[in-house]
Amino acid sequence: MNIQINTDKNLTIHAEYQNQIEEQLTSALARFEDHISSVQVHLSDENGNKDGQNDKKCVIEAHLKGKPAVIGTTFGETYDLAITGALTKLKNALTTIDGKMKAHH
Repeated sequence: MNIQINTDKNLTIHAEYQNQIEEQLTSALARFEDHISSVQVHLSDENGNKDGQNDKKCVIEAHLKGKPAVIGTTFGETYDLAITGALTKLKNALTTIDGKMKAHH
């Protein structure tokens, strides 16, 4: 599973944090690994340099083999919270899709 992390101009990710995000995604999405060709993470700060609540945005796109991409999006107080929230939404959507695919076999 290929994981790509993209950020806006307000954020620079250090290698350790990028590795932590990749490990979190790999672990959380392991049961869907056979269906996912790639994952793209988009991190942004909606308020730029200004302070704001829940202004950290995370969009996670899971590109499925032969199916449309599945997306989880959320805002959080921190990037960690935004990533965790988006990942939870993505896993819920993938679980639903996985159940439907099994039902049609």
